[in-house]
Amino acid sequence: MAEYNTQILICGGTGCKSAESDEIGNVFKDLLNEYGLDDDVQVVVTGCFGFCEKGPIVKMMPDKTFYVHVTPADAEEIIKEHVVKGRQVDRLLYKDPKTKKSVSDSQHMDFYKKQIRIALRNCGFIDPENIDEYIARDGYMALGKCLGEMTPEQVIDEIKKSGLRGRGGGGFPTGLKWEITAKVKGDQKYVVCNADEGDPGAFMDRSILEGDPHSVIESMAINGYCTGATKGLVYIRAEYPLAVARLKTAIKQAREYGLLGTDILGSGFDFDIEIRYGAGAFVCGEETALIHSMEGLRGEPTFKPPFPSESGYLGKPTNVNNVETYANIPVIINKGAEWFASIGTEKSKGTKVFALAGKINNVGLIEVPMGTTLREVIYDIGGGIKGGKKFKAVQTGGPSGGMLTNDFLDTPIDYDNLISAGSMMGSGGMIVMDEDDCMVAIAKFYLEFTLEESCGKCSPCRIGNKRLFEILERITEGKGEEGDIHKLRILSEVIKDTSLCGLGQTSPNPVLSSLSHFMDEYEAHIKDGRCPAGQCKALLKYEVVEEKCTGCTLCFRNCPVGAITGERRSVHYIDQSLCIKCGVCFEKCKFDAIVMV
Repeated sequence: MAEYNTQILICGGTGCKSAESDEIGNVFKDLLNEYGLDDDVQVVVTGCFGFCEKGPIVKMMPDKTFYVHVTPADAEEIIKEHVVKGRQVDRLLYKDPKTKKSVSDSQHMDFYKKQIRIALRNCGFIDPENIDEYIARDGYMALGKCLGEMTPEQVIDEIKKSGLRGRGGGGFPTGLKWEITAKVKGDQKYVVCNADEGDPGAFMDRSILEGDPHSVIESMAINGYCTGATKGLVYIRAEYPLAVARLKTAIKQAREYGLLGTDILGSGFDFDIEIRYGAGAFVCGEETALIHSMEGLRGEPTFKPPFPSESGYLGKPTNVNNVETYANIPVIINKGAEWFASIGTEKSKGTKVFALAGKINNVGLIEVPMGTTLREVIYDIGGGIKGGKKFKAVQTGGPSGGMLTNDFLDTPIDYDNLISAGSMMGSGGMIVMDEDDCMVAIAKFYLEFTLEESCGKCSPCRIGNKRLFEILERITEGKGEEGDIHKLRILSEVIKDTSLCGLGQTSPNPVLSSLSHFMDEYEAHIKDGRCPAGQCKALLKYEVVEEKCTGCTLCFRNCPVGAITGERRSVHYIDQSLCIKCGVCFEKCKFDAIVMV
C-alpha cells in the first residue's frame, strides 16, 4: 500500500455531495496530477463530518486543518498554498462567532468540544468504501475477539454490563434483547438491522451507513454469533441510495475477506447478510411492521406477544436493532463494558447521536454523552438560535416526541428525563424552534405527518388522528370553537391508550405538549382570532399605518391581486376582501407603513 505524506479528506455525505463535494475531489485529483503530487498526496472521500452547516468540508491531514464552505474553485488555492507552501488558507477556515477569529482545528470548535464520538467514531476519518481503512482503525477486531476468545454468553453479558439501550427510540436494554433471542429454540434465526429512520429532519442512521457501514456489518455478525443466527437482513429505505450503495460495497468486501459467509475466521461460525428495501413508510420503523414488510406483506404492526425474539421473520426467532445501536457494539467489545458504562447517566449509558436541525446556527449531526443538557446542545454545540431570535421550544423524538420549552433547557438528556418532561428520546431527531414559530401550526404539522404515515389498521389511530387533525385545522383557520381544547385533550388520551402500536400511541404527544406549554396560543387562535406568531395565514391581516404611508405606490405596484388602492403621494388602503395575505406589500414597503396584525 502506498504511503502518503498528506491526506485531503473530503466529506462525502449526502449533504456535501449535493453541494459538489464530488466535483471538489475530482478537481483536487486533476491538480495533484498536474503538479506531480499524486504520489505524495492522497484524496480520500469520507463519510459525514457532522458539521453540516459548514459543508462542503475539507480536512487536511496530518495537521488537521479544517476548511469550511469549500467550492471546486477553492481547490487550486488549497493545493498552491497549503500543500505546496505549507500555509493555511485563512479565508476558508472556520470563524468563531464569539471571538471572530479563525479556528484551524476542529478540536477547538465549540461544535465539537463537548462531543464524544463512539457511534460516529469513523465518520469523516475513513473511506467507507475501503475495508482496509476500517480494519486499520480496529475494524473487525471485536468480531475476532468474540469468535476466538469469548463464548456467546460472555459476549451477551458484556453488552448487558455496558448498559447499552436500543437507540431506535424504545430504549430497551440491548443485551437483554439478545439474551432473550439466544434462549429461544429455533432451527433458523435471523438478525435484522432497522435502517428505516423516518422522522422528519433525522439522518443519524443514514450518515452512519454512508460513513461507516462495516461497523454495522461487524456488529450484526457478533449478534448472530450470540443469538445463534446465521442470516442477517438490513431493512433500509430505498430513498437512501448512497447508503445502499456503500452498504452493498461493504458487504461484498467483507465476503471477499472471509468476514461474512461460511467458517468466518476459521471459527466454524457461518453468517451472511442480505438487503431488504423499504418504501419509506414511517410505521415500518416499528419492528413487527418492518418484519411484515420484509416478508412482502403490508407494513402493519401486530399485537405483542409473541415478540419477534420468539416469532419474527418467517415465524422464526428474530433480533431487531437499529443502526446506531449496532454501531456501539464493536467499541464495547474492544474497550470493555466498564469503559462504556462510565459515560452517561445512571440509567442511560454511553452517548446519543442527534440530528440537530431547525432554527439553529449549527445544523448538523452530533454525538454527546447521555446527561448533556438541552442548553449545552442548543447554545454551546448548536451555537444558539439563528438571527439572534428567542428560543421558543425544541421538539425531541420526532413526530412521536414533545415540545420542550425554556423551563427544560437544563434537563439532562436521557431516556427517563425526557419522558418525565413530556417528550421522548426517539431515534434522535431534535428540531429547534424560535419566537416566529406557531406552536398550534407545529402540532398540526407533526400530526399531519403521522396521519399520512399511519397504516390504518386500528381505528383509534386511523380515525382518531383524523379527527384531531380536523380540529387543529379549524383552529389555525380561525374557525376554532369553545370546547375544542377539551376535545383535543380527551381525544389525545384515548388515542394514546387504545392504539395498536407506538405510532398511534405517541402521535398525540406534540398536541398534548403544546397544550401544556402554549395554552395561551391556542386561546389566542380560538378566542381572539389571531396567531401570535403570525404564521397562520387565515388569521393574518395587513393594514396600512396612515401616518407612515408616503404614497410611493410600491405596495400598489407589487400586489399580485390588486387589493391595494391609492394615488401617488396619498395614503393607500388594503381591501381585506381581496387580500390573499401573501405578504408582498409588507416585504416591499420601505417606510414600515404596512403592519401585520
